[in-house]
Amino acid sequence: MPTLTAFFESAKLPVMSEVAHALIRTLNDPSASGPQVEAIIAKDPALTANLLRMANSAQFGLSRQVLSLDHAITLMGMSRIRSLALSTSISTAFPQVPGLDRTAFWKFSMACAGYAQWLAGGASVDPQQAWLAGMMLRLGELLIGQRSPESLAEIEALPNAAEIRWEREQRLLGFDEGQVTAVLARHWNFPDAIVTGLQSAGDPMASEPFDALAGVVHLAALLADCPSPSPDVVGDLPIKVISALTLDRHWMVARFPHSEAFVDVTAL
Repeated sequence: MPTLTAFFESAKLPVMSEVAHALIRTLNDPSASGPQVEAIIAKDPALTANLLRMANSAQFGLSRQVLSLDHAITLMGMSRIRSLALSTSISTAFPQVPGLDRTAFWKFSMACAGYAQWLAGGASVDPQQAWLAGMMLRLGELLIGQRSPESLAEIEALPNAAEIRWEREQRLLGFDEGQVTAVLARHWNFPDAIVTGLQSAGDPMASEPFDALAGVVHLAALLADCPSPSPDVVGDLPIKVISALTLDRHWMVARFPHSEAFVDVTAL
């Protein structure tokens, strides 16, 4: 069974654009400003066009047409535009992996991001870090598919909900997709908080000390795999993780989000 280190010695890592790397650097800079993020994104005309197209889509429900990046940042906030730009850049950095439904994969990733951001609001976790970590969680599976297509076929065999996927990955490889993604995130110089959250997301209760971001992403992944998500599924989530996050289950039921509101990058 290969170690995670051996896995990466022969894995072909995706190349991030210079614009994406510049955006990642702003994640580590608390003084980053809207104009700074706008100037970075503007260097990539295709990315700019995609962001404006998303901002003007029905999923954001804005009351006016978004005409420029500056306008988008004013209406939606710098953090959200930066996260959208990064998710778009990351999704285009990975090639199609045989045996994996790309549309379903990215729908899960964006649902996981949306649920993570929502849960972060009740768990004292940075919402933008939660959104980005949730979106990235499953990226490691793309590398597994490139490196070990025979393992991917077994990992993706139905049923393949998150907990089943993680168990199969640990059994077949000795590590799970989140741990692969954590190494990739470190390679891309993402903040340590995101790396740590991804590393422990598959089994947050096993990490000492408990990492709140990992717990949030863990719950978000379980919700993202629900075929018909509704407030009723809150009762099926692991109570130990909910308690460790000091989440209020009554709040979770009352504020349960509609998945239709989550960003969809599958058409990009």
